Amino acid sequence: MSDTTTHLRRQILELAARFFEESSTPGEFIPGVTPVRVSGKVIDGSDIASVVDSVLDGWFTTGRFAESFQRSLARFIGVRSATLVNSGSSANLVALSALTSPKLGDRRLNPGDEVITVAAGFPTTVNPIFQNRLVPVFVDVTVPEYEIDVAQLESAHSERTRAVFIAHTLGNVFDLDAVRAFTKKHNLWLIEDCCDALGSTYKGRNVGTFGDIATFSFYPAHHITTGEGGAVLTDKPALQTLIESFRDWGRDCWCETGKDNTCGKRFDWQLGSLPCGYDHKYTYSHIGYNLKATDMQAALGASQLTKLPGFIARRKENFRHLQVTLAGLERYLILPKATAHADPSWFGFPIGVREDAPFRREDMIRALEAKKIATRLLFGGNLVRQPAYRDCEYRVIGDLRNSDFVMNNVFWVGVYPGLTSKMLAFVASTITDFTLRCKARSAEQVTPAR
Repeated sequence: MSDTTTHLRRQILELAARFFEESSTPGEFIPGVTPVRVSGKVIDGSDIASVVDSVLDGWFTTGRFAESFQRSLARFIGVRSATLVNSGSSANLVALSALTSPKLGDRRLNPGDEVITVAAGFPTTVNPIFQNRLVPVFVDVTVPEYEIDVAQLESAHSERTRAVFIAHTLGNVFDLDAVRAFTKKHNLWLIEDCCDALGSTYKGRNVGTFGDIATFSFYPAHHITTGEGGAVLTDKPALQTLIESFRDWGRDCWCETGKDNTCGKRFDWQLGSLPCGYDHKYTYSHIGYNLKATDMQAALGASQLTKLPGFIARRKENFRHLQVTLAGLERYLILPKATAHADPSWFGFPIGVREDAPFRREDMIRALEAKKIATRLLFGGNLVRQPAYRDCEYRVIGDLRNSDFVMNNVFWVGVYPGLTSKMLAFVASTITDFTLRCKARSAEQVTPAR
């Protein structure tokens, strides 16, 4: 690169960062007028400059930024490899599909095999099970952790059980000691869906390092963003090869984009009933997909990753703020609780409305939304009640009582780093005022007339 182009590039990146900083100054927060979002991207000029830097390369598929981001992400989590994909949902699809590979021999997941999961969660943890013609076995969650009820694991096990695929809900952490002991006892695969939990730890160790495969999402709502994007992580080189194959059309070749003959015998393979020497770049060992991300997405992710420790700290701080200020309302509200030994990097602050409260969840949500405070339900509630799964094959353990409670009584508000202390104070005061008004109204209704 010439001195002129180097100088021009530097100017462009400086101007791109400056333009963003000048054009995105936040306005004053006005309670009840300014939206208080549940989630959102937190970006600055350096993030924009990183994306522009990748554009100036003119290399729009995976390239040097993807390689850097994958390496840095794997190092941050503490595993050997990270494979970038175009979404967290794709990460889940690739992770489970990789375990159906014939190359896994007797441990391969075959159609009809069972995968234990939870009923209260997000659909794309469950969808890959159906999409691979496997059978989900739904177990309940605990309240107020909203994680898998490990007491039901043995009841869920059958001779067809081959894997456990569950998420760390809203950044909290499921009981990894119990789940790992169960999967080890029965020789099962474990996939950790960490899409909501980047930076959460269990006994001081990052989630995503306990299972055979882990998945992450970088949608703007999550802890860092690549716009759309996700990643599949593993500590096992053999699984990494399968993950990359299913991501990259199902090909047998493992060359990086733009590279040839990594194996050293591109025209010497004899696979399937193809002629000997058939180009390895066009030899397919799986029925795969094209789920790669772009280098522009990776460039944003690489920049965001440098800010992740600060984002995690802010999420924890925001969570504590709400937990402390709402503590006096636990007669009517169920506040969240971290799993024992977990230090969550919270995705949201879940609130359960008790059955005997003088109001319904819908009443509180309407009161919050009227004040421009955004709320969300805990994803799909009890997934077995969703219309998408009406005619699907699955097993259910117990009555899923807590999953129904989640469906009917739980919602969450935001703790993401873009929320200010004034915003959080407004959220807490709105919840408090609404609860106390309902309490007073209920007391008036039961007071006998004189």
